[in-house]
Amino acid sequence: MSEYHLPVMLREVLEGLNIRAGGVYFDGTVGGGGHSYGILSADPTVRLIATDKDGDAIDEAGKRLARFEGRFELHRTDYKNYQEVLGDRKLDGVLVDCGISSHQIDDASRGFTYRTADAPLDMRMDKRSRLTAEEVVNGYPEEELIRILRSYGEEQFAPSIVRNIARARGKGRIRTCGELKELTEAGIPPKFRSAACARKTFQAIRIEVNGELDGLEACIRGLVGKLKQGGRACILTFHSLEDRIVKQVFRDLTTACECPKNFPVCVCGKKKVAEYVGKQPQTAGEEEIGMNPRSKSAKLRIVEKIVE
Repeated sequence: MSEYHLPVMLREVLEGLNIRAGGVYFDGTVGGGGHSYGILSADPTVRLIATDKDGDAIDEAGKRLARFEGRFELHRTDYKNYQEVLGDRKLDGVLVDCGISSHQIDDASRGFTYRTADAPLDMRMDKRSRLTAEEVVNGYPEEELIRILRSYGEEQFAPSIVRNIARARGKGRIRTCGELKELTEAGIPPKFRSAACARKTFQAIRIEVNGELDGLEACIRGLVGKLKQGGRACILTFHSLEDRIVKQVFRDLTTACECPKNFPVCVCGKKKVAEYVGKQPQTAGEEEIGMNPRSKSAKLRIVEKIVE
């Protein structure tokens, strides 16, 4: 398996997709191709359509999947542009891994982690994008930064962190992950500080830079709409914000009548279009977490389409 990006919960994902002979599958975040490789290996008649907005990921996946030539296609684009990629094609399964890849974290030049002091403040999943973490940190108004840290990082000390950022950028541009980490830590009361206390701030800014939550609800709903009857959607999430969105969409898709309970008959006409595969989300096992600690926060939710 390529070390570019370790596929999280690979066995659970493949079982969840319930891969069918002759099926067409969509991997919205191909990464290094680990999940895609598993899908294509499951049956020689399976075909795959995959997307990723990270050019490095597309290159790596192309190498990884080369042995399946003629059975897959790769598109460098955000999975939220699925309609442009899929057109009228229907699917037997959908996989979206919402997490950041191991390669993106480990490559210091990408500027995703607070663990590399001299890394540039970048955080772009798509290097073609103009908006960087440096632009957000130095250019956004204080009120907007506070909103981002609270909304996307659930950071209770957002105001004091942003005050530090504002004072610092008044003296000169903030350019490195190390600078942002120091300013973040200084804004957190000593008793709440830890080695990872900057994580929430970095997560929030990364989400803003990449628009990770923008249109996620409509996208998941639309991808389920692309499934054939019996097709399955597997969604991997890594923090509560995106998981909450997926949970709400799946709840709506698996719920029929929404009339008040005191109504004698249904007047809303709502029909459920999918069923849960397992009521509770699946999580990584201890063995996988031991080999890949980043899988600890992963949640896998699955639904099966019951009507076309």
